Amino acid sequence: MYPVQFSQEIESRLDHLAKVTGRTKAYYHQAILQYLEDLEDTYLAHERLENPGRRWTMEEITKGADLVDD
Repeated sequence: MYPVQFSQEIESRLDHLAKVTGRTKAYYHQAILQYLEDLEDTYLAHERLENPGRRWTMEEITKGADLVDD
C-alpha cells in the first residue's frame, strides 16, 4: 500500500474525527482508501456494461477453451 499524504487541514479534521469517535486516524485513512477502491470498482463496472467485450458459453468454459478476449 502506498502512503497517502493529506493537507494539514485534512489531517486536522482526521485528528478531530478520531478524537470524538474514539477511532484511530489509521482507521479513517483506511476508510478513505477503501472508498477510492469502491469508486474504481464502480467505474470498471460501468465501463464493462458499456463495452462488454467477448462472452463465453458455459460449454466453452468447462471445456477449457482459449478464453482470451481478442
